Amino acid sequence: MDTTTTHDAPLLFTTTDGVARLTFNRPAQLNTIDIAVAEAFEAACRTIAADRSVRVVVLNGAGRGFGAGGDLSAFRDDPTTTAPKVIGPMHAGLGLLTTIDAPVIASLHGVVAGGALSLALACDLAIAAEGTRFNLAYVNIGSSCDVSGSYSLPRLVGLRNALAIALLGETFDAAEALRLGLVNKVVAADALVDATEAWVQRFATGPTLALGRLKRLMRTSFEHDLASQLDRERDAFVDGTKTDDFKEGLAAFFARRPPVFAGT
Repeated sequence: MDTTTTHDAPLLFTTTDGVARLTFNRPAQLNTIDIAVAEAFEAACRTIAADRSVRVVVLNGAGRGFGAGGDLSAFRDDPTTTAPKVIGPMHAGLGLLTTIDAPVIASLHGVVAGGALSLALACDLAIAAEGTRFNLAYVNIGSSCDVSGSYSLPRLVGLRNALAIALLGETFDAAEALRLGLVNKVVAADALVDATEAWVQRFATGPTLALGRLKRLMRTSFEHDLASQLDRERDAFVDGTKTDDFKEGLAAFFARRPPVFAGT
């Protein structure tokens, strides 16, 4: 199912040939998140989750950065009322993205701060341009985090590093993000689009159901002991043997040719 939003929407959403793209589109505001953006994000994620043809999801930002987090001007007058109206839809949408079969890629440049960084951390993979600047930033406005920052960050970098990033509120560069494991790859700024697209095409032609099983096994592994995780791995593998892609993978292996996966 192909989907396209208008070019002036605060969140651009397109789905074409199995690739869903979400672009935060408030460049003049460094793609900060207000109620309208949050609601559009949740709506797009619901559409993606309901569309079995989606095989990969890409998140990026228009203009000078991926995003500077929440729109502080939206919180100025009545923060207690506004906060749940922004956070609720963002959390609902994120919850959907972490459970779908399609891998979710964060393509990062410029500024990645606050809720935008939390969102990027929650994606399955992240690629960053050289020169990208990161800051969890919440402490700098006297706030705690949202959009799964407290869940994703310690799992990616360990508790001590997570506490330093969260409590000090310091800015760090893409090389440090790579060293810490916050991103998977750093490329030249002018290579970001092509490098992201290489991953997109790999997943768009990949074994989508198997990728989904791998995602869920990895994401929930911290919740299980070894014995129960082994049982879950067995069950997931057996379920996978019933798919068309598994049959194609075996056929391609024995025929010594590249597999052609249909995502089914």
